[in-house]
Amino acid sequence: MDPSHLQELVELEDNYWWHVAKRQLVTRLLQRHCPAPGRLVEGGIGSGRNLVEFSRLGYDVSGYDLMPESVRHVRDRGIEDVRVHDLGQPWPDAAGTVRAVVLLDVLEHVASPVEVLRHVHRILASDGCVILTVPAHPWLYSRWDEQLGHFRRYTTREFRQHACAAGFRVQWLNYWNSFTLPAAVAVRSWEKLFPNRDRPDFPQVSQFTNRALLTAAAAERWCLTRFGIPSGLSLAGVLRK
Repeated sequence: MDPSHLQELVELEDNYWWHVAKRQLVTRLLQRHCPAPGRLVEGGIGSGRNLVEFSRLGYDVSGYDLMPESVRHVRDRGIEDVRVHDLGQPWPDAAGTVRAVVLLDVLEHVASPVEVLRHVHRILASDGCVILTVPAHPWLYSRWDEQLGHFRRYTTREFRQHACAAGFRVQWLNYWNSFTLPAAVAVRSWEKLFPNRDRPDFPQVSQFTNRALLTAAAAERWCLTRFGIPSGLSLAGVLRK
């Protein structure tokens, strides 16, 4: 991650609709599929805002990140059990000791996602689960993804293939962030015609728009936990051994 993007995360993760909506979805999945107490490990801790929330749920939290700046910032937030670690290397946890692993928009950034998931499989308890989010639809792959360091965007089939290759079964899988898909298609199409060399960032929105998008996300969560969503910008999944 670009250090400037870390600063952006610090400034936005408390209130910006995309971060808040994703955190609310993940906490709901955790509470439904592998509730606290227990040890929770997040791979790719960013600004640490998610770990703060998971700790409030009652988990014993820890995490790893490649960026020393990220680890320092999270420790400053009061979460001590975080360290610099390459997720593609064996995770420094004893086998079968972790209740939950969270990987939020991480696998698209690594060249060998199956290897990362195999390391997760080793440390996960037999009754534990993995919560993941990844960007969806390879046909949406654009310069924006390249600038963010994405190797891929996922289909449901590829998601399942990577999970199964690492020894997991997919317990639950669904799209999310469906309500911004039309706008994203329009923006990505424009960018392909008129490439923008500026670094990607989160578009600024008014407080009213932010609240409206959070309301849409809440309605979507209600639907996807009951009926499913036919498409969206991202995939969210729950894995079991």
